Amino acid sequence: MAQFVDWDLAAATAGALSKSGPAVSFEEATQVVSELRALTDEAAVHVAAYTGLTSQTEVPPVRVVDRRDWAKVNIAGLQRVIGPLVTRLSGDKEPSPLVDAIGSRVTGVQAGTVLAYLSGRVLGQYEVFSGEPGQLLLNAPNIVEVERKIDADPRDFRLWVCLHEVTHRTQFTAVPWMRGYFLGEVQAFVDASQGGEHVLERLRRGVATLSEALRDEESRVSVLDIVQTPGQRAVLDRLTALMTLLEGHAEFVMDGVGPEVIPTVESIRAKFNRRREGGNPLEKALRRVLGIEVKMRQYAEGRKFVHGVHERVGMAGFNKIFESPLTLPRLEELGDPDAWVARVHG
Repeated sequence: MAQFVDWDLAAATAGALSKSGPAVSFEEATQVVSELRALTDEAAVHVAAYTGLTSQTEVPPVRVVDRRDWAKVNIAGLQRVIGPLVTRLSGDKEPSPLVDAIGSRVTGVQAGTVLAYLSGRVLGQYEVFSGEPGQLLLNAPNIVEVERKIDADPRDFRLWVCLHEVTHRTQFTAVPWMRGYFLGEVQAFVDASQGGEHVLERLRRGVATLSEALRDEESRVSVLDIVQTPGQRAVLDRLTALMTLLEGHAEFVMDGVGPEVIPTVESIRAKFNRRREGGNPLEKALRRVLGIEVKMRQYAEGRKFVHGVHERVGMAGFNKIFESPLTLPRLEELGDPDAWVARVHG
């Protein structure tokens, strides 16, 4: 099958366009890596005690990365997702050699450019595509850069970030079916795609979609909407509900644990929220187009849902959410915790 994305070029582009990290000495960099590893272990103890969730599988050690390494890991994951999608959309038809040569390089540059932008923003990630059970990544240059920009106590800020990311790791390792369910929904998204649509029509729809996102500050449209078929929209609704839950749960846990173990957590939260909401108009437009604004709203909406359920049925009652895919909240229940409690708890 032809290569529709030049992944080597994508990696090279991401590396070339990634911003340089904050200035640190070798000794400082070594200390940051060592402390992030230790704080990940500390955070795991706090998260388990607070949530009542413990990993059911052997957990790989955290991987502390720089921006280029983060992009490389995610490129490997994208190859596993995008390859089958492109094959389905193309109907297994080989493009002409010229189209293949030019098209794969263009998309390679585009993918690398997006990943370069994201590599300068992501503090941590639980990457699930590269293997079982997944890999916790902490982006050290970004963590150091942000803690300096908001003038946070370094150890407090690093533990705060670790609480959030370790919660994500716990969600996928303490709930045996979670990773398989998530990957199954991604595969369902691919399976619901349709080939045969005229390329020009697809491009027109894509341009219109992106234009809407750029014009409307309240738009929830992202690049995912460009490829949606009716079947994909149903899958995306389920994925949106899942990701909103997972992000909200991580925010709820870090806010629950934080005051007990992080002396400056109140100041960190206030400064970090202001930073999330800031940015120049171009950056805000990019965040909307790439779906980052949607993700930022997921933090608030998900945290409100988790808090609402916890208020009504406590932590043990909330944890019924992880019993099976059937107990996950539906998209419409995220704004109505009572509806989820009534459905699951009777």
